Amino acid sequence: MRVEPSLPAGDPHELGATPGAGGVGFAVWAPEAEAVWLCLFDATGKDERQRWRLAHCSDGVWHGFLAGAEAGLIYGYRVQGRWAPQEGLRFNARHVLLDPYAREIVGQYEGDLSAFVGHDPADPSHPHPLDNCAVALKARVVAREPAPPQVAPAVAPAARVIAEVHVKTATALHPGVPEALRGSYAGLADPAMIAHWRGLGVTTLELLPLQQRADEARLQGLGLPNHWGYSTIGFFTAEPRYWSGRPGTSPASELRDAIAALRHAGFEVVLDMVFNHSAETDELGPTLSFRGLANRHYYRLDPSNPALYANWSGCGNSFNLAQPQVLRFVIEVLRHWVEAYGVDGFRLDLATSLGREGGGEFGAGAAFFGAIQADPLLRRALWIAEPWDLGPSGYQAGAFPAGWLEWNDRSRDALRAYWLQPADGRATRAELARRLAGSSERYGSDPRVPRSPLAGVNFISAHDGFTLADLVSFDARHNQANGENNRDGHHDNLSWNCGVEGPSGDPQVQDTRGRLQRALLATLLLARGTPMLLAGDEIGHSQRGNNNAYCQDNHITWLDWPRADQPLCAFVARLLRLRAGDPALHAGRWLNGQTAPDGLADVSWGGPDGGALDGSAWNDARHRALRVHLAPPEAASETVLMFNPNPDPCRFQLPPPKRGPAWACVLDSHTPQGEAGTAPVGGRVTVPARCVQVWRAMPGG
Repeated sequence: MRVEPSLPAGDPHELGATPGAGGVGFAVWAPEAEAVWLCLFDATGKDERQRWRLAHCSDGVWHGFLAGAEAGLIYGYRVQGRWAPQEGLRFNARHVLLDPYAREIVGQYEGDLSAFVGHDPADPSHPHPLDNCAVALKARVVAREPAPPQVAPAVAPAARVIAEVHVKTATALHPGVPEALRGSYAGLADPAMIAHWRGLGVTTLELLPLQQRADEARLQGLGLPNHWGYSTIGFFTAEPRYWSGRPGTSPASELRDAIAALRHAGFEVVLDMVFNHSAETDELGPTLSFRGLANRHYYRLDPSNPALYANWSGCGNSFNLAQPQVLRFVIEVLRHWVEAYGVDGFRLDLATSLGREGGGEFGAGAAFFGAIQADPLLRRALWIAEPWDLGPSGYQAGAFPAGWLEWNDRSRDALRAYWLQPADGRATRAELARRLAGSSERYGSDPRVPRSPLAGVNFISAHDGFTLADLVSFDARHNQANGENNRDGHHDNLSWNCGVEGPSGDPQVQDTRGRLQRALLATLLLARGTPMLLAGDEIGHSQRGNNNAYCQDNHITWLDWPRADQPLCAFVARLLRLRAGDPALHAGRWLNGQTAPDGLADVSWGGPDGGALDGSAWNDARHRALRVHLAPPEAASETVLMFNPNPDPCRFQLPPPKRGPAWACVLDSHTPQGEAGTAPVGGRVTVPARCVQVWRAMPGG
């Protein structure tokens, strides 16, 4: 190494590049490094023009102050230290590293591992001998982002309805969005999209990852992207591929404006964040940033072989939030998205990983949860967990702290089984009732952790798996386009193709599929809990049987707005209006049989005749039709839900109404838009096959 000038000390407490009076402070955490250099580049980011030694190290943070520097400067780091993978040390000063705190990234990782693997391919016991300066990712110094407008949507927890949305997928084909904005941040907040979500009745948009990503080398070799975005490298930066490129804007400013517009329209905006792993993947993956700075601190290593990683994410590595500086990094990323972009909350991918202690065990008292509660900004945010990972005891559904919402896969499986797989053990009335009541065995069984039914995020489909239309059109996955010989994706989807695999012009098949889609949606939106829709399910979007479309940025995933099922969309809107207007359907309290002064219990369960069910009847796979009578004390009305999963019509008996003069059908999933059915005859109703009906009695109606 040639001798480079040294910088005077900076502020070790401000990690990243911090513009200030007279220059820019730089600080990077590399606790086991022997030397660190700040490298400055030309305007293209390819030619290294200057190198400064960071001569000051405070508790593992290397820092310096560059007088005269300002926003726009492009930089990276070189870090010298031992190359000993068997000990978890992977330093290589020939490689330029991206600052983990980069606010803007210059360049793009194009999958060329030969320029990014840390080891020498000819002799892995030595570091790579070639300099990757020209192609390495660098950071650009940016001025601190302006605070977004403080517009807080007023969404009551009991009224919350989530839509899981991909920025590009949602808008790429929407005819109402200007062509130049389709697939972009600006397109997401276009008036046409706002009108759709508002008309549907959605309150909360949960956006798939939109932080800057580095797609896996394997995918890039196949000409495919990581379309879902679960391969983050720039945790503070907005993915530039969703930028419209309009003059006077940047990816960051356009995203900030889009979020502000959505919040001004009354929507909560929740970001899906990936802190369980990074884009550096496994020991054969690229060294882009974290690995070259502090490999055995940022990541959990295999204790029996530190040259390998604990792969609890299934993506090659796992961040180690039991390390205080890594936890600090995560908290500062989260604060950044709240402070600089104004987001309302976060959905955390494979969230069990974040709650693992130093020994790897999960606990609701883990440091991560404590750090959120101790932060006056973050504790006000909405927190949603995907409550599992691939590590030991990774399934932690129901174990997150009070205040957290969790994806409820038990509800997903129960609803699918009930309507599509009658022979499955989860297809019983007992299992359906548990999910309709809010999954109390999961969220309401521990008196030490007060949680309501709203803690469960109920869903039928999500980005990972079949869409709703494909659930009723395919028995098997069809993932050949992913380049893995159809081996990827779930093989057990609890789906049913209604007799024909894939598209069908048979009117009977089409009718059955339509009935089942509406019945599934009705069951989801009539259940206690927080409902989540997969964007596109409301318009009948199909992914052609691909249940793992993570690498498909094309017509497989882009929502097919030109052929949208408008009656189905109207049905969902009707359902959500019904849910919003009836406290019996969305109240955030448990059903416990409490009796009102008029003698009605808050819930009564029974068969079609209204008679109580004994133990054997609850679990009798031959008889699965269910009647639910809801009459919470706080409601002026009473509501009866009728579920007929059978292929033939079923006769139901309505009870004598007590809170109104007569029963009225307010939803019939047999009809394309949920129009009300016929009036009862002698209190008896014939519910069509594979159908949900909702009846209501209320004063004056």
